[in-house]
Amino acid sequence: MSNPFTQGNYAPVRQEVTCTDLPVVGRIPEHLDGRYLRNGPNPSAEIDPEAYHWFMGDGMVHGIRLRDGRAEWYRNRWVRSPQVSRNLGEPLRPRNPRAGLDLLGANTNVIGHAGRTLALVEGGGANYELTEELDTVGPCDFDGTLPGGYTAHPKRDPDTGELHAVSYFFGRGNAVQYSVIGVDGRARRTVDVEVGGSPMMHDFSLTERYVVLYDLPVTFDAQLATATVTPRWLRRPAQLVLSALIGRVRVPDPVAARMARTTPANSGFPYRWNPRYPARIGVLPRDGGPRDVRWFDVGPCYVFHPLNAYDTEDGVVLDVVRHAKVFDTELHGPSEGAPTLDRWTVDFRRGEVREARLDDRDQEFPRVDERRLGKRHRYGYSVGGDTLFKHDLVTGGTATRRFGAGHQVGEFVFEPNSPDSAEDDGILMGLRYSAAEHRSDLVLLDAETLETVAEVQLPDRVPNGFHGNWVPTGS
Repeated sequence: MSNPFTQGNYAPVRQEVTCTDLPVVGRIPEHLDGRYLRNGPNPSAEIDPEAYHWFMGDGMVHGIRLRDGRAEWYRNRWVRSPQVSRNLGEPLRPRNPRAGLDLLGANTNVIGHAGRTLALVEGGGANYELTEELDTVGPCDFDGTLPGGYTAHPKRDPDTGELHAVSYFFGRGNAVQYSVIGVDGRARRTVDVEVGGSPMMHDFSLTERYVVLYDLPVTFDAQLATATVTPRWLRRPAQLVLSALIGRVRVPDPVAARMARTTPANSGFPYRWNPRYPARIGVLPRDGGPRDVRWFDVGPCYVFHPLNAYDTEDGVVLDVVRHAKVFDTELHGPSEGAPTLDRWTVDFRRGEVREARLDDRDQEFPRVDERRLGKRHRYGYSVGGDTLFKHDLVTGGTATRRFGAGHQVGEFVFEPNSPDSAEDDGILMGLRYSAAEHRSDLVLLDAETLETVAEVQLPDRVPNGFHGNWVPTGS
């Protein structure tokens, strides 16, 4: 059985590149002064295609520096975890056990906050601080204020600039952690919330009043986690120990670290679809405690990424990309059925969630104008194959931009033309891969018309990956 996540533009690139004065077709808007950054899995050593899960590849961050209408540079750099440093024959950097497990690649997202560039991962893995030029500084635990790992999907409050997050890790047992990182880069608040077991809580939603948790049926699987324990006769005892621990007690960090060392880099992903696990969402007031969460049942499904959420008089509206099922029969990556854009309306008075389909086309990586995060929004953007979708949530219409056969596009992010410009007045930027040219471009589009404003031609391809952001200079 072949693994689709090791082929085509999923295959890793094998070298780090620095290229300056990149060719540009069209004109880069003068107000764009910063870096477009994108993170994704890129194994730094040979892998076993049968065992490889896309989520487990080493992190590689790609960046394009824009300033004064020019594309000054492109560079790609592996995030130097200990495993990557060993694979590249480099000296190991200082470790920080408090920052989280350092054998997982920081491969999922990259943001700027409090003057730092941070490569992010979830599931108890360590985040890494990078330089402006994407070289690795070292693990980040937010100045010692947030041990044990973070999340790949923090959300920045557009009014305060603070980062809100929900983090999960099997070592926390049956709890996830809500945290708030201040504009100074330090944690100012944490709340541990009990959930139904040990779910993979990839993302969450934030409104002006609430934090919304997605407690859905993809959960830690002790059998997968111990599949590579040697000798083989120890696997069943290890499974029993893990099964007893999950949902009952917190796993001490040294024990979790030793268990992680039994799994070689880039091996199986220890989360799987669990049909016995109830699907529900939790609504926690921002200033509330663990007992203030209200839980609401939803139909079995999985949500990697919500588009946005906002408060109503009687509850919360959630726009999400809904997967009917993941990691059930396909264990190399999320490819079981077409994800759709849905709206979930949480009704506090009735104690229920109303589910409705907004768009039934295959799509993922939803984004919104970050100035509208947690507030009522009109527009949202998502991608599927060679197509960019622009959803008008007021009229119900969807505009599309197709890039044509042989092209693939990744997540597009929105940057307004000015701080006070309208919601649709700005630039959409994202990566487009051409199979014919075996190369990627950074594409800048007019958000209102979806017409091309400029294309920055890169010297190599950027493999299909996960998330990125526009990081303005000084962020």
